[in-house]
Amino acid sequence: MTALAVEGSIPVRAACPDFRVELIHDWDEAAAKLEGALTQGRATPFQNRHWLGAWYRCFASKESASPLVAVVSEARTRDIIAILPLYVQTQRGLRIAEFAGSADYNAPILGPAATGSATETAAWWRHLCRELARLPDGCDLVRFRKMPTAMAGWINPLAALAGVQPSALTGHLVQVGDDYDAYRYSLEKTVRKELERSWRVFTRHDGAQFKQIHDRDEALRTFAALEAQQSARMNDLGQSYSLDDESSAAFHRELIVRGLAAGYVVLTALTSGEEIVASLLGIRTGSHYVMVRISNAGKAWSNCSPGRLVIERTMALLHADGVRTFDFSVGSYDYKRRFGVGDVALVDLTAALSWRGWPVIIRDRLMRWIRRS
Repeated sequence: MTALAVEGSIPVRAACPDFRVELIHDWDEAAAKLEGALTQGRATPFQNRHWLGAWYRCFASKESASPLVAVVSEARTRDIIAILPLYVQTQRGLRIAEFAGSADYNAPILGPAATGSATETAAWWRHLCRELARLPDGCDLVRFRKMPTAMAGWINPLAALAGVQPSALTGHLVQVGDDYDAYRYSLEKTVRKELERSWRVFTRHDGAQFKQIHDRDEALRTFAALEAQQSARMNDLGQSYSLDDESSAAFHRELIVRGLAAGYVVLTALTSGEEIVASLLGIRTGSHYVMVRISNAGKAWSNCSPGRLVIERTMALLHADGVRTFDFSVGSYDYKRRFGVGDVALVDLTAALSWRGWPVIIRDRLMRWIRRS
């Protein structure tokens, strides 16, 4: 018999006659079928058809990670409650379901029928776990990480389930009102003056400019420079670096190809003639912009702090175009604090779907106890 435990709190035998769970094993099929819901659903900027389409194409395969899109709907009306873009992979003999996308934030895409009530969520969550456990190859564990509790006017219903625990990571964002100058003057004086000085120093160079890149070929060339600069810096620091592997590189290029013309991908750069001094890759949905990858040309340009400068110039540009939430994503770095970021609480949820998943639950509990002690 398959056993289910969400930190030991939700029984598997509860009947869920009011919900229907459909498991789709191909992202392109799911995207075509759910186009309206994916476009209009409430989601983080990462749970987006451009991001997910690029990720499934470059990372998911039958050999390493099986695509699995779970669609939860009302049984009678078939109105969509939630779409969970997942994948299933095998680790140390365990079949584990996780959010797809390798994103900084993960959450279900909420459809129009989602009420967010605790009773409704607990019920469809039970039903979803039961269907995952019944997969032909089985599923031993659900592991959802880096879930925001709320974002941009909607609440993540999974964050209220029993067994949810604080994530080891935290998001960072800045909410800017309609007056961008007021935001600038809210920064510490030393930060503001340093940004002004950096811009003066940078613009003394021949052909120095800041720009947003709209042409696809130019964007791909700029991204190639970003990759090389990031890799060189990480090697200089002696830090491990995984974003230059073949799949990651292909994913970001695919993302640019898919999302640049639609305005979802935003690529900005500081250039001096043909040289790319700094570049910033981000994504945008409506008034929410998330910084994804940043690089600069290193010591030769350190006197004008090009990394911080490209961030501030990008913020000013996008604010004029309606962006009000500037998201520095996960990772605690000093430069983020200089821009006045606030913390975004993230949570994790782990559920054992079979006896093989229980050791992971026990280990996680033990690690949390050790950290608290």
